[in-house]
Amino acid sequence: MKRIEIATLIQSEEFGKEVIVMGWVRTVRISKNVAFIALNDGSCLKNAQIVADLSVIEPTVFDRIHTGTSLKIVGKLVESIGKEQINEVHATAIDVLGEANPDHYPIQPKKHSLEFLRENAHLRFRTNLFGAINRVRHHMIFAIHKYFNDRGFYNIHTPIITASDCEGAGEMFHVTTLNLNNIPKTQTGAVDWSQDFFGRETNLTVSGQLEAELAALALSKVYTFGPTFRAENSNTSRHLAEFWMIEPEVAFSDIHDNMDLAEDMLKYLVQYALDHCAEDIEFLEQRLINEEKSKPQNERSTMTLRQKLRFVLDNTFERLTYSEAIEILKNSPDQKKNKFVYPIKEWGADLQSEHERYLVEKHFKKPVILTDYPKEIKAFYMKQNPDGKTVAAMDVLFPQIGEIIGGSQREENYDKLLQRINELGMSKKTLWWYLDTRRFGTVVHSGFGLGFERLMLFITGMGNIRDVIPFPRTPKSAEF
Repeated sequence: MKRIEIATLIQSEEFGKEVIVMGWVRTVRISKNVAFIALNDGSCLKNAQIVADLSVIEPTVFDRIHTGTSLKIVGKLVESIGKEQINEVHATAIDVLGEANPDHYPIQPKKHSLEFLRENAHLRFRTNLFGAINRVRHHMIFAIHKYFNDRGFYNIHTPIITASDCEGAGEMFHVTTLNLNNIPKTQTGAVDWSQDFFGRETNLTVSGQLEAELAALALSKVYTFGPTFRAENSNTSRHLAEFWMIEPEVAFSDIHDNMDLAEDMLKYLVQYALDHCAEDIEFLEQRLINEEKSKPQNERSTMTLRQKLRFVLDNTFERLTYSEAIEILKNSPDQKKNKFVYPIKEWGADLQSEHERYLVEKHFKKPVILTDYPKEIKAFYMKQNPDGKTVAAMDVLFPQIGEIIGGSQREENYDKLLQRINELGMSKKTLWWYLDTRRFGTVVHSGFGLGFERLMLFITGMGNIRDVIPFPRTPKSAEF
Protein backbone atom coordinates (compact mmCIF):
# COMPACT_ATOMS: atom_id res chain seq x y z
CA MET A 1 0.00 0.00 0.00
CA LYS A 2 1.38 3.38 -1.04
CA ARG A 3 1.39 6.60 0.91
CA ILE A 4 -1.39 9.04 0.00
CA GLU A 5 -0.61 12.76 -0.08
CA ILE A 6 -2.70 14.90 2.22
CA ALA A 7 -3.88 17.13 -0.66
CA THR A 8 -5.53 14.02 -2.13
CA LEU A 9 -6.54 12.49 1.18
CA ILE A 10 -8.60 15.43 2.46
CA GLN A 11 -10.83 15.32 -0.64
CA SER A 12 -11.43 11.57 -0.57
CA GLU A 13 -14.83 10.07 0.26
CA GLU A 14 -13.64 6.46 0.09
CA PHE A 15 -14.76 5.88 3.65
CA GLY A 16 -13.70 2.57 5.15
CA LYS A 17 -10.55 2.43 3.00
CA GLU A 18 -7.22 1.72 4.71
CA VAL A 19 -4.64 4.45 4.03
CA ILE A 20 -1.03 5.33 4.80
CA VAL A 21 -0.28 8.99 5.41
CA MET A 22 3.04 10.58 6.36
CA GLY A 23 3.95 14.09 7.44
CA TRP A 24 4.97 16.41 10.24
CA VAL A 25 2.93 17.13 13.33
CA ARG A 26 1.46 20.61 13.53
CA THR A 27 -0.40 20.04 16.79
CA VAL A 28 -1.19 17.13 19.07
CA ARG A 29 -3.95 17.07 21.68
CA ILE A 30 -4.41 14.17 24.09
CA SER A 31 -7.44 13.54 26.27
CA LYS A 32 -8.24 10.61 28.56
CA ASN A 33 -9.20 8.11 25.86
CA VAL A 34 -8.29 9.64 22.52
CA ALA A 35 -5.59 11.74 20.85
CA PHE A 36 -5.93 14.16 17.96
CA ILE A 37 -3.03 14.91 15.63
CA ALA A 38 -2.98 17.60 12.92
CA LEU A 39 -0.59 16.27 10.27
CA ASN A 40 0.77 18.21 7.30
CA ASP A 41 3.02 17.06 4.44
CA GLY A 42 3.31 20.35 2.54
CA SER A 43 1.14 19.24 -0.38
CA CYS A 44 -1.55 21.72 0.65
CA LEU A 45 -2.42 24.23 3.34
CA LYS A 46 -4.88 22.01 5.19
CA ASN A 47 -3.89 19.34 7.71
CA ALA A 48 -5.09 15.76 7.90
CA GLN A 49 -6.98 15.03 11.11
CA ILE A 50 -5.66 11.88 12.76
CA VAL A 51 -7.73 10.33 15.54
CA ALA A 52 -5.99 7.78 17.77
CA ASP A 53 -7.98 5.63 20.19
CA LEU A 54 -5.68 5.04 23.16
CA SER A 55 -7.10 1.54 23.57
CA VAL A 56 -5.75 0.79 20.06
CA ILE A 57 -2.54 2.88 20.02
CA GLU A 58 -0.07 2.43 22.89
CA PRO A 59 -0.33 5.71 24.88
CA THR A 60 3.41 5.82 25.59
CA VAL A 61 4.12 6.58 21.91
CA PHE A 62 2.73 10.06 22.53
CA ASP A 63 5.62 10.80 24.83
CA ARG A 64 7.65 11.04 21.61
CA ILE A 65 5.13 13.00 19.53
CA HIS A 66 5.37 16.80 19.55
CA THR A 67 5.10 19.65 17.05
CA GLY A 68 7.63 18.96 14.28
CA THR A 69 7.77 15.19 14.81
CA SER A 70 7.53 13.20 11.57
CA LEU A 71 5.08 10.29 11.56
CA LYS A 72 3.84 7.40 9.49
CA ILE A 73 0.16 6.72 10.13
CA VAL A 74 -1.74 3.61 9.06
CA GLY A 75 -5.46 3.85 9.55
CA LYS A 76 -9.00 3.82 8.21
CA LEU A 77 -10.57 6.75 6.39
CA VAL A 78 -13.77 7.72 8.21
CA GLU A 79 -16.40 10.37 7.50
CA SER A 80 -15.89 13.31 9.83
CA ILE A 81 -18.70 14.77 11.92
CA GLY A 82 -16.73 18.04 12.26
CA LYS A 83 -17.28 21.08 10.05
CA GLU A 84 -13.61 21.67 9.24
CA GLN A 85 -13.07 18.54 7.16
CA ILE A 86 -15.05 15.86 5.34
CA ASN A 87 -12.92 12.98 6.64
CA GLU A 88 -10.46 11.90 9.27
CA VAL A 89 -8.08 8.99 9.70
CA HIS A 90 -8.67 6.61 12.60
CA ALA A 91 -5.17 5.33 13.29
CA THR A 92 -4.44 1.64 13.70
CA ALA A 93 -0.65 2.13 13.82
CA ILE A 94 1.66 5.08 14.42
CA ASP A 95 5.38 5.02 13.66
CA VAL A 96 7.61 7.86 14.78
CA LEU A 97 9.98 8.55 11.88
CA GLY A 98 11.87 11.46 13.41
CA GLU A 99 11.50 13.13 16.80
CA ALA A 100 11.48 16.88 17.45
CA ASN A 101 12.41 17.72 21.03
CA PRO A 102 10.08 20.56 22.14
CA ASP A 103 12.87 22.04 24.26
CA HIS A 104 14.96 22.65 21.13
CA TYR A 105 12.58 22.74 18.13
CA PRO A 106 12.06 26.45 17.39
CA ILE A 107 8.88 26.34 15.26
CA GLN A 108 6.07 26.03 17.76
CA PRO A 109 2.29 26.30 17.11
CA LYS A 110 2.16 30.05 17.71
CA LYS A 111 2.77 33.22 15.74
CA HIS A 112 6.45 33.88 15.06
CA SER A 113 7.89 37.13 13.76
CA LEU A 114 9.13 37.17 10.17
CA GLU A 115 12.59 38.15 11.41
CA PHE A 116 12.67 35.10 13.70
CA LEU A 117 11.65 32.88 10.80
CA ARG A 118 14.38 34.37 8.58
CA GLU A 119 16.88 33.38 11.26
CA ASN A 120 15.44 29.85 11.05
CA ALA A 121 15.06 29.71 7.28
CA HIS A 122 15.96 26.01 7.30
CA LEU A 123 12.69 25.29 9.14
CA ARG A 124 10.36 28.11 8.11
CA PHE A 125 8.98 26.03 5.21
CA ARG A 126 7.02 24.11 7.86
CA THR A 127 4.86 27.09 8.77
CA ASN A 128 1.54 27.73 7.05
CA LEU A 129 2.83 31.06 5.76
CA PHE A 130 5.98 29.80 4.07
CA GLY A 131 4.30 26.66 2.85
CA ALA A 132 1.77 28.88 1.07
CA ILE A 133 4.41 31.25 -0.32
CA ASN A 134 6.53 28.44 -1.74
CA ARG A 135 3.58 26.62 -3.29
CA VAL A 136 2.60 29.88 -5.01
CA ARG A 137 6.22 30.36 -6.08
CA HIS A 138 6.21 26.94 -7.75
CA HIS A 139 2.98 27.67 -9.61
CA MET A 140 4.33 31.01 -10.84
CA ILE A 141 7.52 29.36 -12.11
CA PHE A 142 5.45 26.81 -14.00
CA ALA A 143 3.07 29.49 -15.33
CA ILE A 144 5.95 31.56 -16.74
CA HIS A 145 7.37 28.60 -18.65
CA LYS A 146 3.88 27.62 -19.84
CA TYR A 147 3.09 31.15 -21.01
CA PHE A 148 6.18 31.39 -23.20
CA ASN A 149 6.08 27.79 -24.40
CA ASP A 150 2.46 28.10 -25.51
CA ARG A 151 3.38 31.20 -27.54
CA GLY A 152 6.30 29.71 -29.42
CA PHE A 153 9.18 31.10 -27.36
CA TYR A 154 12.39 29.14 -26.83
CA ASN A 155 14.04 29.02 -23.41
CA ILE A 156 17.72 29.98 -23.50
CA HIS A 157 20.24 29.29 -20.72
CA THR A 158 22.49 32.34 -20.64
CA PRO A 159 25.84 32.45 -18.80
CA ILE A 160 25.98 32.93 -15.05
CA ILE A 161 29.69 33.76 -15.32
CA THR A 162 30.31 36.72 -17.61
CA ALA A 163 32.97 39.25 -18.59
CA SER A 164 30.38 41.94 -19.49
CA ASP A 165 28.37 44.31 -17.32
CA CYS A 166 24.95 44.57 -18.96
CA GLU A 167 23.71 47.43 -16.81
CA GLY A 168 27.01 49.33 -16.62
CA ALA A 169 26.58 49.81 -12.89
CA GLY A 170 29.72 47.94 -11.85
CA GLU A 171 28.01 46.35 -8.84
CA MET A 172 29.09 42.81 -9.65
CA PHE A 173 30.54 39.83 -7.76
CA HIS A 174 33.98 38.74 -8.95
CA VAL A 175 34.54 35.11 -9.90
CA THR A 176 38.14 33.99 -9.46
CA THR A 177 40.40 31.06 -8.67
CA LEU A 178 43.34 33.34 -7.81
CA ASN A 179 44.94 32.85 -4.40
CA LEU A 180 43.54 35.79 -2.44
CA ASN A 181 46.49 35.60 -0.05
CA ASN A 182 48.97 35.96 -2.90
CA ILE A 183 47.29 37.80 -5.77
CA PRO A 184 49.48 38.00 -8.90
CA LYS A 185 50.16 41.54 -10.08
CA THR A 186 51.28 43.11 -13.33
CA GLN A 187 54.30 45.39 -13.54
CA THR A 188 51.97 48.36 -12.97
CA GLY A 189 50.62 46.82 -9.77
CA ALA A 190 47.21 45.86 -11.16
CA VAL A 191 45.69 42.40 -10.67
CA ASP A 192 47.06 40.07 -13.35
CA TRP A 193 43.80 38.53 -14.53
CA SER A 194 45.63 36.64 -17.28
CA GLN A 195 46.64 34.13 -14.60
CA ASP A 196 43.04 33.57 -13.54
CA PHE A 197 40.97 30.56 -14.64
CA PHE A 198 39.36 32.29 -17.63
CA GLY A 199 42.41 34.40 -18.42
CA ARG A 200 40.42 37.59 -17.84
CA GLU A 201 38.33 39.35 -15.21
CA THR A 202 34.93 37.68 -14.79
CA ASN A 203 31.84 38.24 -12.66
CA LEU A 204 28.46 36.80 -11.76
CA THR A 205 25.90 38.12 -14.20
CA VAL A 206 23.43 40.92 -13.51
CA SER A 207 21.37 39.98 -16.57
CA GLY A 208 21.15 37.45 -19.36
CA GLN A 209 19.77 40.04 -21.75
CA LEU A 210 22.76 40.61 -24.02
CA GLU A 211 23.20 36.89 -24.70
CA ALA A 212 19.44 36.44 -25.10
CA GLU A 213 19.50 39.10 -27.82
CA LEU A 214 22.01 37.00 -29.76
CA ALA A 215 19.60 34.06 -29.71
CA ALA A 216 16.57 36.19 -30.58
CA LEU A 217 18.36 37.42 -33.68
CA ALA A 218 18.19 33.88 -35.04
CA LEU A 219 15.29 32.16 -33.24
CA SER A 220 13.01 35.24 -33.21
CA LYS A 221 11.35 34.64 -29.81
CA VAL A 222 13.36 33.57 -26.77
CA TYR A 223 13.33 34.02 -23.02
CA THR A 224 15.64 33.42 -20.09
CA PHE A 225 14.69 32.49 -16.54
CA GLY A 226 17.76 32.34 -14.37
CA PRO A 227 19.61 33.62 -11.33
CA THR A 228 21.18 37.07 -11.41
CA PHE A 229 23.44 38.79 -8.92
CA ARG A 230 24.04 42.36 -7.79
CA ALA A 231 26.66 43.42 -5.26
CA GLU A 232 24.67 46.44 -4.12
CA ASN A 233 25.17 47.11 -0.41
CA SER A 234 21.48 47.68 0.23
CA ASN A 235 19.54 46.35 3.19
CA THR A 236 16.08 47.47 2.11
CA SER A 237 12.95 45.33 1.93
CA ARG A 238 13.13 45.46 -1.89
CA HIS A 239 16.70 44.31 -2.61
CA LEU A 240 18.49 40.96 -2.78
CA ALA A 241 22.05 40.12 -3.81
CA GLU A 242 20.80 36.98 -5.60
CA PHE A 243 17.48 36.96 -7.40
CA TRP A 244 15.76 35.45 -10.44
CA MET A 245 14.93 37.24 -13.68
CA ILE A 246 12.61 36.50 -16.58
CA GLU A 247 13.87 38.16 -19.74
CA PRO A 248 12.10 37.70 -23.09
CA GLU A 249 13.72 39.03 -26.26
CA VAL A 250 11.77 39.26 -29.52
CA ALA A 251 12.99 40.02 -33.03
CA PHE A 252 10.87 42.17 -35.39
CA SER A 253 9.26 43.70 -32.31
CA ASP A 254 9.13 47.43 -31.45
CA ILE A 255 8.39 49.20 -28.17
CA HIS A 256 4.62 48.94 -28.71
CA ASP A 257 4.80 45.19 -29.27
CA ASN A 258 6.96 45.00 -26.15
CA MET A 259 4.34 46.79 -24.04
CA ASP A 260 1.62 44.50 -25.38
CA LEU A 261 3.66 41.42 -24.45
CA ALA A 262 4.39 42.69 -20.94
CA GLU A 263 0.75 43.53 -20.20
CA ASP A 264 -0.52 40.24 -21.60
CA MET A 265 2.05 38.18 -19.66
CA LEU A 266 1.37 39.90 -16.34
CA LYS A 267 -2.39 39.46 -16.69
CA TYR A 268 -1.89 35.81 -17.57
CA LEU A 269 0.28 35.22 -14.49
CA VAL A 270 -2.14 36.95 -12.12
CA GLN A 271 -5.07 34.97 -13.52
CA TYR A 272 -3.07 31.75 -13.22
CA ALA A 273 -2.40 32.48 -9.56
CA LEU A 274 -6.09 33.09 -8.86
CA ASP A 275 -7.05 29.89 -10.72
CA HIS A 276 -4.40 27.55 -9.30
CA CYS A 277 -3.45 28.97 -5.89
CA ALA A 278 -6.90 29.86 -4.54
CA GLU A 279 -6.50 28.23 -1.12
CA ASP A 280 -3.07 29.72 -0.46
CA ILE A 281 -4.06 33.17 -1.72
CA GLU A 282 -7.13 33.14 0.51
CA PHE A 283 -4.87 32.31 3.47
CA LEU A 284 -2.40 35.07 2.52
CA GLU A 285 -5.23 37.54 2.10
CA GLN A 286 -6.65 36.77 5.56
CA ARG A 287 -3.19 37.20 7.04
CA LEU A 288 -2.96 40.66 5.47
CA ILE A 289 -6.43 41.61 6.68
CA ASN A 290 -5.42 40.70 10.23
CA GLU A 291 -2.19 42.69 9.88
CA GLU A 292 -4.03 45.76 8.58
CA LYS A 293 -6.21 45.85 11.71
CA SER A 294 -3.16 46.70 13.81
CA LYS A 295 -2.24 49.71 11.64
CA PRO A 296 -3.54 53.28 12.06
CA GLN A 297 -6.62 53.92 9.92
CA ASN A 298 -4.77 56.24 7.51
CA GLU A 299 -2.07 53.64 6.84
CA ARG A 300 -4.36 50.74 6.02
CA SER A 301 -4.55 49.36 2.50
CA THR A 302 -7.70 50.19 0.59
CA MET A 303 -7.60 46.85 -1.25
CA THR A 304 -7.49 43.24 -0.11
CA LEU A 305 -4.99 40.93 -1.79
CA ARG A 306 -7.51 39.52 -4.24
CA GLN A 307 -8.88 42.99 -5.00
CA LYS A 308 -5.34 44.08 -5.81
CA LEU A 309 -4.91 41.11 -8.16
CA ARG A 310 -8.25 41.92 -9.81
CA PHE A 311 -7.03 45.53 -10.13
CA VAL A 312 -4.45 44.28 -12.63
CA LEU A 313 -6.85 42.01 -14.49
CA ASP A 314 -9.77 44.40 -14.76
CA ASN A 315 -7.90 47.46 -16.04
CA THR A 316 -6.21 48.27 -19.30
CA PHE A 317 -2.73 49.52 -18.43
CA GLU A 318 -2.42 53.30 -18.83
CA ARG A 319 0.38 54.24 -21.24
CA LEU A 320 2.10 57.63 -21.13
CA THR A 321 5.55 59.13 -21.56
CA TYR A 322 8.01 59.93 -18.82
CA SER A 323 7.65 63.64 -19.69
CA GLU A 324 3.87 63.47 -19.20
CA ALA A 325 4.37 61.68 -15.89
CA ILE A 326 6.80 64.36 -14.67
CA GLU A 327 4.21 67.07 -15.34
CA ILE A 328 1.54 65.10 -13.47
CA LEU A 329 3.86 64.60 -10.50
CA LYS A 330 5.04 68.23 -10.43
CA ASN A 331 1.43 69.42 -10.29
CA SER A 332 0.21 66.72 -7.90
CA PRO A 333 -1.23 67.46 -4.44
CA ASP A 334 1.48 65.24 -2.90
CA GLN A 335 4.20 67.40 -4.50
CA LYS A 336 2.55 70.66 -3.47
CA LYS A 337 1.98 69.48 0.10
CA ASN A 338 5.58 68.17 0.38
CA LYS A 339 4.42 64.58 0.92
CA PHE A 340 7.07 63.12 -1.38
CA VAL A 341 10.29 62.11 0.37
CA TYR A 342 12.02 62.90 -2.95
CA PRO A 343 10.32 65.97 -4.44
CA ILE A 344 10.26 66.22 -8.23
CA LYS A 345 12.52 69.15 -9.11
CA GLU A 346 13.11 68.90 -12.83
CA TRP A 347 12.85 66.80 -15.98
CA GLY A 348 15.52 64.12 -15.94
CA ALA A 349 14.95 62.99 -12.35
CA ASP A 350 15.01 59.25 -11.76
CA LEU A 351 11.55 58.32 -10.49
CA GLN A 352 11.33 56.73 -7.05
CA SER A 353 8.89 54.08 -5.88
CA GLU A 354 6.71 56.73 -4.19
CA HIS A 355 6.28 58.54 -7.53
CA GLU A 356 5.48 55.34 -9.39
CA ARG A 357 2.92 54.31 -6.78
CA TYR A 358 1.31 57.77 -6.83
CA LEU A 359 0.69 57.44 -10.57
CA VAL A 360 -0.79 53.96 -10.18
CA GLU A 361 -2.70 54.19 -6.90
CA LYS A 362 -3.82 57.81 -6.76
CA HIS A 363 -3.76 59.43 -10.18
CA PHE A 364 -4.75 56.82 -12.77
CA LYS A 365 -6.02 54.11 -10.38
CA LYS A 366 -4.77 51.43 -12.78
CA PRO A 367 -1.43 49.86 -13.73
CA VAL A 368 0.78 52.23 -15.73
CA ILE A 369 3.40 51.83 -18.45
CA LEU A 370 5.84 54.73 -18.74
CA THR A 371 7.84 55.19 -21.94
CA ASP A 372 10.49 57.46 -23.47
CA TYR A 373 12.81 58.04 -20.53
CA PRO A 374 15.80 60.41 -20.58
CA LYS A 375 18.70 58.51 -22.11
CA GLU A 376 21.04 59.69 -19.34
CA ILE A 377 19.26 57.54 -16.73
CA LYS A 378 18.89 54.43 -18.89
CA ALA A 379 21.22 51.71 -20.17
CA PHE A 380 23.45 52.01 -23.25
CA TYR A 381 21.60 49.42 -25.36
CA MET A 382 18.22 51.21 -25.50
CA LYS A 383 16.89 52.57 -28.79
CA GLN A 384 17.64 56.27 -29.15
CA ASN A 385 14.61 58.36 -30.07
CA PRO A 386 14.76 61.01 -32.83
CA ASP A 387 14.64 63.83 -30.23
CA GLY A 388 18.20 62.97 -29.16
CA LYS A 389 17.20 63.21 -25.48
CA THR A 390 15.12 60.11 -24.80
CA VAL A 391 15.20 56.38 -25.45
CA ALA A 392 12.44 53.89 -26.27
CA ALA A 393 12.37 52.48 -22.76
CA MET A 394 9.35 51.24 -20.85
CA ASP A 395 8.62 50.52 -17.19
CA VAL A 396 5.49 48.74 -15.97
CA LEU A 397 4.25 50.10 -12.65
CA PHE A 398 2.04 48.20 -10.18
CA PRO A 399 0.31 49.08 -6.92
CA GLN A 400 2.37 48.34 -3.78
CA ILE A 401 5.44 47.44 -5.88
CA GLY A 402 6.11 50.37 -8.17
CA GLU A 403 8.27 49.18 -11.07
CA ILE A 404 7.73 45.48 -11.74
CA ILE A 405 9.07 45.32 -15.32
CA GLY A 406 11.76 47.32 -17.08
CA GLY A 407 12.42 47.00 -20.77
CA SER A 408 13.02 48.73 -24.08
CA GLN A 409 13.33 48.54 -27.78
CA ARG A 410 17.01 47.76 -28.33
CA GLU A 411 19.26 49.98 -30.44
CA GLU A 412 19.73 48.04 -33.68
CA ASN A 413 21.78 50.72 -35.48
CA TYR A 414 25.50 49.90 -35.28
CA ASP A 415 26.78 53.46 -35.44
CA LYS A 416 24.37 54.77 -32.80
CA LEU A 417 25.08 51.87 -30.46
CA LEU A 418 28.84 52.31 -30.86
CA GLN A 419 28.53 56.04 -30.27
CA ARG A 420 26.64 55.41 -27.01
CA ILE A 421 29.22 52.85 -25.85
CA ASN A 422 31.97 55.39 -26.47
CA GLU A 423 30.04 58.18 -24.72
CA LEU A 424 29.79 56.06 -21.59
CA GLY A 425 33.43 55.00 -21.69
CA MET A 426 32.55 51.34 -22.12
CA SER A 427 34.80 48.79 -23.81
CA LYS A 428 34.12 48.19 -27.49
CA LYS A 429 36.66 45.38 -27.32
CA THR A 430 34.69 43.57 -24.62
CA LEU A 431 31.38 43.94 -26.49
CA TRP A 432 32.63 43.09 -29.99
CA TRP A 433 30.26 40.10 -30.24
CA TYR A 434 27.25 42.23 -29.25
CA LEU A 435 28.14 44.86 -31.85
CA ASP A 436 28.52 42.15 -34.49
CA THR A 437 24.78 41.44 -34.35
CA ARG A 438 24.24 45.01 -35.58
CA ARG A 439 26.65 44.39 -38.46
CA PHE A 440 25.19 41.12 -39.69
CA GLY A 441 21.47 41.07 -40.45
CA THR A 442 20.33 43.58 -37.83
CA VAL A 443 16.59 43.95 -37.15
CA VAL A 444 14.32 45.90 -34.85
CA HIS A 445 13.98 43.94 -31.60
CA SER A 446 12.76 44.46 -28.04
CA GLY A 447 12.66 42.84 -24.64
CA PHE A 448 12.19 43.34 -20.95
CA GLY A 449 13.11 42.01 -17.54
CA LEU A 450 10.69 40.87 -14.85
CA GLY A 451 12.19 40.40 -11.41
CA PHE A 452 10.61 37.18 -10.21
CA GLU A 453 10.76 38.10 -6.53
CA ARG A 454 9.08 41.44 -7.29
CA LEU A 455 6.27 39.46 -8.92
CA MET A 456 6.11 37.21 -5.87
CA LEU A 457 5.80 40.23 -3.57
CA PHE A 458 2.80 41.36 -5.56
CA ILE A 459 1.09 37.97 -5.84
CA THR A 460 1.51 37.09 -2.15
CA GLY A 461 1.14 40.55 -0.63
CA MET A 462 4.31 40.09 1.43
CA GLY A 463 6.15 43.25 2.42
CA ASN A 464 9.77 42.06 2.41
CA ILE A 465 11.50 40.47 -0.57
CA ARG A 466 13.50 38.21 1.78
CA ASP A 467 10.31 36.31 2.53
CA VAL A 468 9.44 35.30 -1.04
CA ILE A 469 12.71 33.54 -1.91
CA PRO A 470 13.61 30.33 -0.06
CA PHE A 471 17.10 31.36 1.03
CA PRO A 472 17.71 35.13 0.76
CA ARG A 473 21.17 36.46 0.03
CA THR A 474 21.69 39.95 1.44
CA PRO A 475 24.65 42.02 2.77
CA LYS A 476 26.39 40.16 5.60
CA SER A 477 23.96 37.24 5.25
CA ALA A 478 24.56 33.94 3.45
CA GLU A 479 23.78 31.58 6.30
CA PHE A 480 21.84 28.77 4.67
